[in-house]
Amino acid sequence: VYDPDDVIEFQGVYVCGPCKPIFFQRIKEGGNFQGGFEFAGFWIRFGAKIIDGILLYVVNLLVMIPLTMVMATAGEEAAIVAQLLLFIFTYGIQILYSVLFLGKFGATPGKMAVGIKVVRSDGERVSYLRAFGRYFAEILSGLIFLIGYIMAAFDDEKRALHDRICDTRVVRVR
Repeated sequence: VYDPDDVIEFQGVYVCGPCKPIFFQRIKEGGNFQGGFEFAGFWIRFGAKIIDGILLYVVNLLVMIPLTMVMATAGEEAAIVAQLLLFIFTYGIQILYSVLFLGKFGATPGKMAVGIKVVRSDGERVSYLRAFGRYFAEILSGLIFLIGYIMAAFDDEKRALHDRICDTRVVRVR
């Protein structure tokens, strides 16, 4: 956030002082001057989420089957330990999946499949720490009757609640 005196307006786009040289260089090269992003809408993001959900389901299923067998045949104490391991693995793999893929590639496999990625509002990559926070912000988006996700359908920059919290944008890459 910049002081209004520290920005210039160019055809409805506000540009900060440090960004001016890059901004005008992109215009000279024929680039898009409206932030340079084509934001990904609600439905393409929904599709990516479905793909990620299927992938996580398969991975969790591969672990759940053996642990369920252990719970069925083992004593009470072993069943409790197996349930605890199942709980830890289920949520741990979801966190690792989201954080590692967003931190390294800027997109989960579902997002990659549909040609979108997550960036900061200035276009920079998402750090691992921000990806970690974004995972928990997504939980918040879902807890309020999915309204946090639905917000993306009505926002100019297609931001969901977790994007607003973490200062991220989901953009098309192809």
